[in-house]
Amino acid sequence: MADHVDRVLEQWAAQRPDLDVSPMAVIGRLSRVKQLVDADMRRTFAAHGLDRASFDVLATLRRSNPPHRLTPAELMRSAMVTSGAITQRLDRLQDRGLVTRAPSESDGRGVQVALTDEGLTLVDRVLPDHLATEQRLLAGLSATQRETLAGALRELLESLGDDVR
Repeated sequence: MADHVDRVLEQWAAQRPDLDVSPMAVIGRLSRVKQLVDADMRRTFAAHGLDRASFDVLATLRRSNPPHRLTPAELMRSAMVTSGAITQRLDRLQDRGLVTRAPSESDGRGVQVALTDEGLTLVDRVLPDHLATEQRLLAGLSATQRETLAGALRELLESLGDDVR
């Protein structure tokens, strides 16, 4: 069986046999997977009135220890976005009553972002659908293949400097 990337590789091999296009086999497939995964994720989140960015903030707060409160800087690091982007996300979520912002109890200059009861209920309702979407997307792989792929992708990310330290 062949996929779109196989066709691209064949075309390049015919047109530029002097070049090693083998990296395209991985990068091209990662790009295609991202496109297909993003489309399904958008549908799942939209069914709950969210987008991926909003879910990311809510989920980051939800997986933090109760009372599910973080600083904007902590959220920014987790989401790997700029301060302006996190501010826009927080503004939208606060307008919807899903998060609150309050002065930090430990640092009068700082701000703490917390899930509201409504935000907690929403993220807890979305998460099972999100996981079901991910399960469906990965259904073509065995548990062993998933584990192998996850490990290889972790190694690639670490080699590119993406670590939590």
